[in-house]
Amino acid sequence: MKPNTKGLKSHTYDAIVIGTGISGGWAAKELCERGLKTLVLERGRQVEHVKDYPTAMQNAWDLPFRGKLSQQELKNYPVQVRGGFLDQSTKHWLVNDLENPFNQLKPFDWIRGYHVGGRSLLWSRQCYRLSDLDFEANAKQGIAVDWPIRYRDIAAWYSKVERFIGISGSRENLPQLPDSEFLPPMALTCLEKQFAERVAKHFTERRVIIGRVANLTESLNGRGPCQYRNLCKRGCPFGGYFSSNSSTLPAAAATGNMTLRPNAIVKEIIFDNRTQKAQGVRIIDTETHEVSEFYAKIVFLNASTLASTHILLNSISERFPTGMGNDSGELGHNLMDHHHGLGAAGWSEDFSEQYHYGRRPNGFYIPRFRNLQEQRKDYIRGYGFQGRGLRGAWAQGESNLLVGAQLKAQLRNPGPWRLGINGFGEFLPYHQNKVTLNRELNDKWGLPTLDVDCEMKQNEQMMRKDIAATAVEMLETAGLRNVKIFDRNYVPGNGIHEMGTARMGRDPKTSVLNGFNQIHAVKNVFVTDGSCMTSSANQNPSLTYMALTARAVDFAVAELNRRNL
Repeated sequence: MKPNTKGLKSHTYDAIVIGTGISGGWAAKELCERGLKTLVLERGRQVEHVKDYPTAMQNAWDLPFRGKLSQQELKNYPVQVRGGFLDQSTKHWLVNDLENPFNQLKPFDWIRGYHVGGRSLLWSRQCYRLSDLDFEANAKQGIAVDWPIRYRDIAAWYSKVERFIGISGSRENLPQLPDSEFLPPMALTCLEKQFAERVAKHFTERRVIIGRVANLTESLNGRGPCQYRNLCKRGCPFGGYFSSNSSTLPAAAATGNMTLRPNAIVKEIIFDNRTQKAQGVRIIDTETHEVSEFYAKIVFLNASTLASTHILLNSISERFPTGMGNDSGELGHNLMDHHHGLGAAGWSEDFSEQYHYGRRPNGFYIPRFRNLQEQRKDYIRGYGFQGRGLRGAWAQGESNLLVGAQLKAQLRNPGPWRLGINGFGEFLPYHQNKVTLNRELNDKWGLPTLDVDCEMKQNEQMMRKDIAATAVEMLETAGLRNVKIFDRNYVPGNGIHEMGTARMGRDPKTSVLNGFNQIHAVKNVFVTDGSCMTSSANQNPSLTYMALTARAVDFAVAELNRRNL
């Protein structure tokens, strides 16, 4: 294939990274710090740390419509509004759904942000390691394919990542939830402490702990600490939480080895049939629609699960007529999420003389306790709970009919304490849950759109019944009053943990990637975002993406130095 560029030398790098989110930022940092001249491509606009956080320092009353979107604005975000992050302070972090279409063959919420930093500016920052309970589950239960790694293969990389990003939390010595490298933990509220004590008393296998969160409780690497504003979703000018913009991309830039190019949609990865390697990438400039090519020795694909799979499916050649690396036929299949939006909440009459301090950007966590020793007959795998125990404040005045002195008098007194828990359950990898390219419906850049065909099946449905029952059981046993179940009509994607469409595995006949995140048949392409996941576990997955990325870069650079790539 002849290069389609006037200046081959100026378009050639040691490495190319596609995407600037959680995993892409890590790929950029690690490659640049290893001395590789690295081109980092982002399909969205530039966002510079601090400078480009327009609502970070605004008061609630500075936002139009009390922070809510107008009915006219909502027409542009029919999917994004379901993610729970969309308001006047964050709308610039989420895509306009009308301008970025996809096709829901079954209901699916694809929550996206196209800009430098991606969803690292909008994530909930919960960070939990996977254990061998998770890495071994598929093999032991005959589900899908076996993970090609075990906990011992990734433990040191978890530690490396944690020491850089900063995770506050507590050591608990739980085999199903390995401890991290922790900064001092945040504090539980008085009601949460009571709840933790009562749960421990009545349920010996259950533990209520403070959430493990990438918010700094002390300064780290020139960032933070967290100011307890709980405005993280607007972008943090203090660097109090981890994002690509505040951490990994500045580290990459500091080496002098990074070239960052925003407004660059990667159309496809270019395959060289002679070498059986990727030659580079073909991009479309989002503003001019000009097509260019860039070349490199290695390519890291980190555009986010569905976007990365879109790129691979669109990277067709004589060698790969159905998409790069798709010898197994598994590319696009095994789509997973974490099902959530289900739990319970109740009220407490205790602690009327106490109030919580600050706005803690974190909650408590109840690690998985189901199917550890005794195995249920109605479903496999498990779930965890995330929750909060807080006291009502001035916002209670929004829903009453008082005015004047009566309203002021009521608002001087805090409302009652309330505690709620929300389950996050494991989603099994089903071959039938998939994404495919729709070449009859193109976007405004002429690229095919994505068809998404995904649904919960019986295992997830049975688990949800248990989540609801267990939530009520724990809250009532702990003394909460007027306990009610909530169910927020979850559909796949709404957990915003989509993963699995280019899975890792041991056998090229049944997987897309090997144990080092290499495409089996294209050794210089690495995929380390959520698409690589072989199973979903029930823990928030971003920490695992980062650890896998750091590990894959280490391997890639070593192979490059050995001239194996």
